[in-house]
Amino acid sequence: MASRPLNDDEVLSEMNKMVAFIKQEALEKAREIKVKADEEFAIEKAKLVKQEQQAIDAQYEKKRKGAEVAQKIAQSTLTNKSRLKLLQQREEHLQDLFATARESIDALAKDEGRYVQFLEGVILQGFLSLLEPDVTVHARPKDVGQVQRAIDGATRQYTEISGRTVSATVKGSLSDDIAGGVKLVSGNERITLDNTLDERLRLLEDRMLPEIRTDLFGPNANRKFYT
Repeated sequence: MASRPLNDDEVLSEMNKMVAFIKQEALEKAREIKVKADEEFAIEKAKLVKQEQQAIDAQYEKKRKGAEVAQKIAQSTLTNKSRLKLLQQREEHLQDLFATARESIDALAKDEGRYVQFLEGVILQGFLSLLEPDVTVHARPKDVGQVQRAIDGATRQYTEISGRTVSATVKGSLSDDIAGGVKLVSGNERITLDNTLDERLRLLEDRMLPEIRTDLFGPNANRKFYT
C-alpha cells in the first residue's frame, strides 16, 4: 500500500509528540544538571566549611598558646618579684646582723682592758707570721699608747714561743675612722699583715657568710654541691 501524505491533524500530532519528547529530554537533562550542581555545591560548601573550621581552630589554638605563654610570663614575673623581695629582706637582715657586729667591735675598742688584750693577741700573731727581727706596727694615733703596752707583752711571749727577739716600732699612721686594730709591716716592707678590726670583721663576714645564711634561712634548696 502506497504511503499517503499526512494531513494537517496528523502533522500536528507528530509535531506535538516530538515537542513532548524534546521537552522530556530537556527536563531530564535539567534534572541531571541540577543534581550535579547540587552535589558540587555540597562538596564545595563542605570544603569551605572545613577550611573555615580549620582556620578557626588554628586561630583558637594560637590564642590559647598565647594565653598560656602570657600566664607563664606573669607567673614567672610574680615569682621573681617574690624571690627578689625575699632576697632583699634576707640581705637587709644580714646587714642588720653585720651592723650589730660592727657595734660590738666599736665597743671592744672602747674597753681599754679588753682592747689591749686583743691588740696583744693580734700583734703576737703577726710576729709569729712574719718571723722578722724588725717590725713596724701601724695604729690609730689615739691608740699608740695602748699598742705600745700590747707590744711589750707580745714581744715577751714571742721570745718565749719562738726563741727569737723582735724589735717593734709603733707609728700612729692609721685613720681614726676605722674601728681599731693594727697593721704589721716587715722590716723590708715586703709583707703587710692587716689585723685591723675592720679587716678581721670583713674576712669573718666573707668566710662565715654561707654558714650564717644556712643558720638563719636553712639550706639552699637550689644548691646541689657543697665543698
